[in-house]
Amino acid sequence: MKTKRLLPLNTLLILIAFLRSRLAAGKLAARLGVVFLLVGGLSHGAYAQYPVRGIVRDKETKEPLPFVGIGVKGTTMGTASNENGEFTLSLPSVPQTLIFSELAHIKDTVQVTQAGQALEIELAPATVVLSEVKVASYAYQLVDRAYQQLKKNYSRKFYGKAYYRQITRIDNDPTELLEMVWNAKSNIARIEGTSIAQGRYAAKQALISDKNFSLYTKSFGLYDDKADTTKALGLFSPNVVANYLLEIKGVLEKGETGGVAEIAFETRPEQTKYRSKGTVWIDVDTYQVIRYKMTTPQLTRKANNPTFSFKNTELELDMVFQNDTTAVNPLEHIKADMTYDLVRPGLPPAKMKVSAFTFFYDTSRKPTSLTYNKVTSNERDLETIRKVKYDPEFWANNPVVKRTPLEDEVAKSFEQKGAFGTMVKKPEPKADVRIRNGRIE
Repeated sequence: MKTKRLLPLNTLLILIAFLRSRLAAGKLAARLGVVFLLVGGLSHGAYAQYPVRGIVRDKETKEPLPFVGIGVKGTTMGTASNENGEFTLSLPSVPQTLIFSELAHIKDTVQVTQAGQALEIELAPATVVLSEVKVASYAYQLVDRAYQQLKKNYSRKFYGKAYYRQITRIDNDPTELLEMVWNAKSNIARIEGTSIAQGRYAAKQALISDKNFSLYTKSFGLYDDKADTTKALGLFSPNVVANYLLEIKGVLEKGETGGVAEIAFETRPEQTKYRSKGTVWIDVDTYQVIRYKMTTPQLTRKANNPTFSFKNTELELDMVFQNDTTAVNPLEHIKADMTYDLVRPGLPPAKMKVSAFTFFYDTSRKPTSLTYNKVTSNERDLETIRKVKYDPEFWANNPVVKRTPLEDEVAKSFEQKGAFGTMVKKPEPKADVRIRNGRIE
């Protein structure tokens, strides 16, 4: 009997934050070739030998915990609990040690000694503490040490794949859907380069569309070793004290030692060249940036239609990195959301929103022979997709795509008349009609 090859744990953990945000959106669709399957081994290949199942609960409230990361110690195998806290996992052998982890709870381990074992796991909530003595300077100290770590390890590369989905909405009506799978080269601060492996899209005729929204995902980074640090305005720079106000909100304790500090940041009022605010989470032991979430109103946009203008523009970026025990870990996912009012003469403003979600999988430090292109402002996402031959089997068989939820209202939007693209189902061909003796057959 062959053992089936399980999807790497790092791939599965990437989905957790995204799935949480989508859970309340309603029924998920299997239209447009996208299937959402969470419960199960999350695996592919032949049959496995040792299945286990169980449920994860909060130790205090006894409520089920959705989207808990479940890994097999010493391997890259794993899964995640579903919205009811339930999980199943197929193991290649027993005994095995399972690791249960979730950001707001303390990590725990359980040993599995036999197949078919039903597990009931309870995770204790992590404690948020705040030392009054450290408040004044601790935030700046942590940010500076994280900056030093970024500089020190910036040359460490990661190679793998990234799945990108972008949805454009005008007055809450989905008008464009783009999906790409990239070969991706990255480091601990940013994406360094990509090359497209596959792409597909669905669209409707609309007032406006973003030609290269993926630019924000590909170009933004926490640090750039080629930038002039004397003029740097980013949070992770030698100028953080001069440019930013910081406030430590607390430290999320993860066990007997260590924790993750939550730090709010905002550019100082006197800093007029650049405005941003947000939150950063930093490991207090390794100084690794675990998560960085930022909003900025300073975007320059221009429409092809000279009568169009933009108001109330805001961009939100959310970068999450794998949370391991080391200071050098790759990206898990990047979210980019842009909102603005599209102003037209004599008409009420149209509310625009463009959302993109990118998650990284099959990541390793082993170099490849692939070519990775640096991002440029001349890229056009739809043109890039059209240059690659569409492969429907690639999308049907990709386990990462299958487990990425698509809201029902988005799927239905592109079933309407006038939609076009590789993701739009073509109408069934009409049957041949013959007329015989004045009758239709």
